Amino acid sequence: MSEKMQKYIDEAEKDLLHTYNRYQIVLDRGDGVYLYDIDGKKYLDFVSGIAVFAFGYNNKEYNDALKAQIDKLLHTSNYYYNVPAIEAARKIKEVSGMDRVFFTNSGAEAIEGAIKAARKYYFNKTGKNDGQIIAMNHSFHGRTFGALSVTGNPHYREAFEPMIGNISFADLNDFDSVLKLVNDKTCAIIMETVQGEGGIYPATKEFLESVRKLCDEKDILLILDEIQCGMGRTGFMYAWQRYGVKPDIMTTAKALGCGVPVGAFLLNEKAGANSLVAGDHGTTYGGNPFACAAIGKVLDLFKQDNIIENVNEVAPYLEKRLDELKEQYDFIVDRRGVGFMQGLVFDRPVAPVINKALENGLILINAGAEIIRFVPPLIITKENVDDMIDILKSCLESI
Repeated sequence: MSEKMQKYIDEAEKDLLHTYNRYQIVLDRGDGVYLYDIDGKKYLDFVSGIAVFAFGYNNKEYNDALKAQIDKLLHTSNYYYNVPAIEAARKIKEVSGMDRVFFTNSGAEAIEGAIKAARKYYFNKTGKNDGQIIAMNHSFHGRTFGALSVTGNPHYREAFEPMIGNISFADLNDFDSVLKLVNDKTCAIIMETVQGEGGIYPATKEFLESVRKLCDEKDILLILDEIQCGMGRTGFMYAWQRYGVKPDIMTTAKALGCGVPVGAFLLNEKAGANSLVAGDHGTTYGGNPFACAAIGKVLDLFKQDNIIENVNEVAPYLEKRLDELKEQYDFIVDRRGVGFMQGLVFDRPVAPVINKALENGLILINAGAEIIRFVPPLIITKENVDDMIDILKSCLESI
């Protein structure tokens, strides 16, 4: 490590609140599927800012759209209409099939809004404020209090109790565990369509269909969290579209802005017309012209550049190469995932492998202590997959 890089790291450790155990590099710029540190070292990126940079780095059309909006108008507040927000709402409705949109600054804020909408729907229906929510064990929905309350990992919650209350936890893909928790006060069931942080677990079609039928029978709102698994990552714009099981409320973020911090929660007409009204919810920055210019351009580029088609072409090859690694090494016990959201499960902690990969110019992250997560830019090629596998194999051999 150069003196310059060490100096920056030392300064960061002195000034920033230590809520992250950061990897010991200082990144400077990106181009395509590669990142470069301040010393000029090149890294193949299979993290994409944790499933954010769908188009990779330094996409000229995207950059130009943001520059143009900067020169026009950055912010007005939600007391006024703005064209980028109106156009972004229309475009996201087209690709999602949902009816109403609320733009936020992040995925966690989208979860907060979804929870509020579900509880307001129940309040309007019953006149009571004792609505209960069923969430899933091993889920991750964010770090704010509402999002943390429905996150199914006690370790994340224990230091910050009490949570918002009236939350219980079932097991993903175990419908009986959901049935045991349902009662007349259940107002919503929330889950990630593909669990990310919890270990790359896709929901099954049968489970989603059963939960959807239950929600319809009992007038319970189904909330699907598509923050990480959405935006084309599974080969569909939203992962639930693979199964044909439409939610009442869904959340989206990450690649929705491709680097600009944005999110949204979307509602069908039933949930939208019978929940939040003026004064119930708001945000200063959410849906501002700059953020929505990013969303609008992202959705244009998905269509223009055939991004989802590339996922469906290259993802089977990524799965094949990861399966070959699993067969080659006894300490790799499983490969699971959908599309460009994959996990390799080890019988031991993966931190040494990830650190060694970083030394060798490959950026990876974990999903739990024993799982390497692969969430690359959606523009990767089969050649990029081969390069990644070559580096990863050399790391496995050396360790």
